[in-house]
Amino acid sequence: MDTRLNYFADPIAAKALKHLMSAGKALKESRLPAATQELVALRVSQINGCAVCIDMHTKEAAAAGETPVRLHLVAAWRHATVFTEAERAALELAEQGTRITDTPGGISDAVWARGAQHYDEEQLTALVVLISFMNTANRLNIIARQPAGDYEVGRFH
Repeated sequence: MDTRLNYFADPIAAKALKHLMSAGKALKESRLPAATQELVALRVSQINGCAVCIDMHTKEAAAAGETPVRLHLVAAWRHATVFTEAERAALELAEQGTRITDTPGGISDAVWARGAQHYDEEQLTALVVLISFMNTANRLNIIARQPAGDYEVGRFH
C-alpha cells in the first residue's frame, strides 16, 4: 500500500499537525490516567481500523508497562475481567463516542453516568477530547493510507 500524502512534507499540513500534536501533548498532561488514555486510544483506533494508530498505541502502552493480556483483550473488553470498572466506563464512552450514529443522541445518558461515577469533570473533559482527537487522527491516517508497523516508542513526544 502506498502512502497518498506525506503530511510532514507539506507546509500547511505540517503547521496544522503541529497544533494537533500540541493538543495530544496537553491530553497526556491531564489527570486522566495514562493507562486509560492508551486503552481508549487503542479501542477507538480498532473501531476505525487505523493500523498506524493501533501500532503506535499498542507499543506506547506496552512500553509504559501495560500487559500483553490487557492489550490483546481491549477489543473484547466487555467479556474480559482484566479491566477496572473505571476503564470499562471509559472504553464504553469511547465506543459510543466513536460510533455516534449508532445511538440516538450520540452518547446515552446511562453511559455518561457510568463515566461520571469514575471520573471528575476535568477527567471527563480530557476523555471526551481524547476520543475526538483519536477519531481525527484515525481519519487523517486512513484517508492518506499511512503505513503501520514501523512506529518507534516516543516518536511524537
